[in-house]
Amino acid sequence: MNYQLNAGKRSKWRHITQNPFLYVMAVPGLLFFLVFSYFPIYGIMIAFKDYDFAKGITGSDWVGFRNFDYFFTSDDFWNILRNTLLLNVLFIVFTTVAAVLIALMFNEIRNKYFKRISQSLIFLPYFMSWIVIGMIVQSLFGGEEPMINVWLQNIGMEPVNWMFESSLWPYILTVIRVWQGAGYLSIIFLAAITGISEDLYEAARIDGASKLQIVTRITLPLLVPTIMIMTLLAVGKIFNGDFAMIYAIIGDNSMLYPTTDVIDTFVFRSMRQLHDFGMSSAVGLFQSIMGLIFVIAANWVTRRVSKESALF
Repeated sequence: MNYQLNAGKRSKWRHITQNPFLYVMAVPGLLFFLVFSYFPIYGIMIAFKDYDFAKGITGSDWVGFRNFDYFFTSDDFWNILRNTLLLNVLFIVFTTVAAVLIALMFNEIRNKYFKRISQSLIFLPYFMSWIVIGMIVQSLFGGEEPMINVWLQNIGMEPVNWMFESSLWPYILTVIRVWQGAGYLSIIFLAAITGISEDLYEAARIDGASKLQIVTRITLPLLVPTIMIMTLLAVGKIFNGDFAMIYAIIGDNSMLYPTTDVIDTFVFRSMRQLHDFGMSSAVGLFQSIMGLIFVIAANWVTRRVSKESALF
């Protein structure tokens, strides 16, 4: 047994010495996760303490699960939880579907210059700040005379008071999220499509398959593992509301809270009022634990359906 362990260590060390640049390239990624993912684990204790800056984390008084009470006993708890899950499900489903369709369309474009320009334009919104996007949305839907209402009146429709109609905003936010994120996700799917062997397509053409049959019988089935992996990664953050997006667009408009208030915005407002770091840490811990449970459950279902599509 010791001989096998030593042989395994020598083999790994030999691989490192033979490919040093590969491991050097991994260092920035490892440092990122160490600094922003592993070192902060120490701060989990704040969720169970009455945190005081003067006393520090270890010196603050232990309060057990008291920090969880404010969030779980809030009158808005179930509404906020529902909004967070519903919006994230809408974002995941529609962004994934749109990204797959965009990737399939790009795969059919043969003019490389048009393809590059189109990819750049559809990828551009991903790099835009949510503050900028929020300003665009406000100009379209906010103010005394929203631009959308001008367009509606030009085609003979009645104007809508968008900033008071909370029932419309889950759909509006979904459209905005698809516009912002589908281009980025489509690049990942397009890379997976380009990795499919051309021999499969050639054999299908020889057999007389149409383009639709090639897409449905070859491209999509071979793209499923990538789709499932990206979906599983997104499910891990399903309890994390996109604070930057929601707050930049909705802000403190309480009329829209019934359908747009998510866990992150609720915690942010509570922090401004109560300055309770323990409560915000408790909610963050709750989000992380529920995200982990959802990933494990989704991965288990995926393994039952298709082992090669599962993360682990």
